Amino acid sequence: MELNEEQAIVAMPRIGDPAPSFTAVTTQGTINFPSDYHGSWSILFSHPADFTPVCTSEFITFASLEPKFSAVNCKLIGLSIDGLYSHIAWLRTIKEKIEYKGMKNVEVTFPLIEDISMNVARKYGMIQPNEDTTKAVRAVFFVDPKGVIRAMIYYPLSLGRNFDELYRVVVALQTADEFDVATPADWQVGDDIIIGPAGSCGTAEDRTHDKELNCQDWFFCTKELPKEVILDALLKEK
Repeated sequence: MELNEEQAIVAMPRIGDPAPSFTAVTTQGTINFPSDYHGSWSILFSHPADFTPVCTSEFITFASLEPKFSAVNCKLIGLSIDGLYSHIAWLRTIKEKIEYKGMKNVEVTFPLIEDISMNVARKYGMIQPNEDTTKAVRAVFFVDPKGVIRAMIYYPLSLGRNFDELYRVVVALQTADEFDVATPADWQVGDDIIIGPAGSCGTAEDRTHDKELNCQDWFFCTKELPKEVILDALLKEK
């Protein structure tokens, strides 16, 4: 059976793939992604529609946290399948009328992409037909300074995102790159990090005598990595 345009299957980007490139009109002018963001981390995220309550709560939260993301060299780019004038009117309403968890008079200064054609949404697999054929799900793409997708999270329309987790992912990815380590379950900045498994018997034996490591067995070793050391390193990259 031949699929129509709405049903057509588009391969989703994968972790490690170059971020699909596009040029788009936004509330902050035209952008070329990811080339305009070379040298910075970025979060490209979609929401179902303007003037909807869950999306409004998310944009207030993201805009309030933008300085925190900027401090670790991460830029934000939003998207929905709405027109530019709808975006502008919605963001103005957010600033002038909406308060959420004590956050009010919030101005969204990061770009919000107009994607009426669904061109960008389809490139990134943001349209999930079994969820909705005309609205983007809540997709999040973490893109590194070289334009490579490093992590992805997808949420259904009804579920608002956890923005502490989005920040944690950005910092954890940068920490892994900067210090050649891994981060364990529920890791937060300042918690002990994971040292990769030993590649030889000799290395495994040496680790048991390394006073900087806490090895419970040859394959499970952790190490202290203070919060200030991590943040200093990430800030120096800017």
